[in-house]
Amino acid sequence: MMIKGLYETHLFVQNLARSIDFYTRVLGLEQCHFEAERRIAFFWIGKPKEAMLGLWEKPTEEIDIRHFAFRCDPDDILTKSAGFFKERNLKPYNFLKDGTDKPMVFAWTPALAIYFKDPDGHELEFIAILQGEARPELGVISYEEWMKLSDTNN
Repeated sequence: MMIKGLYETHLFVQNLARSIDFYTRVLGLEQCHFEAERRIAFFWIGKPKEAMLGLWEKPTEEIDIRHFAFRCDPDDILTKSAGFFKERNLKPYNFLKDGTDKPMVFAWTPALAIYFKDPDGHELEFIAILQGEARPELGVISYEEWMKLSDTNN
């Protein structure tokens, strides 16, 4: 197959300076390019030249809310994401409908995930692929439930 992965994605943002601050200071991405005249900034995701995020400043009416996910390790999501979100005043959310903001499992993959938003309302996600067989019939479940079900199948 020719396609090996996703290298680059772009977002339209209302205020480039605010978004640069968010993606560098809050999320810790490395800015790799900036063009004041074109009102654009680019950031490495992971190691330099591995993957890139581009931000383009646009008028509010041209901004459409987008979603993308940052690949993470399961242990980091489970043990570090709550502190990461709290320290940065970010509001994580899930699709569990249980009133919590714990990471969830998309059983069809399976993947561990938790969502949050950037200053423009773009939906960002931390996601980690889990070991084990996909169980699409389970839908979206808590990690604890996934582990219990995984233990009974081994």
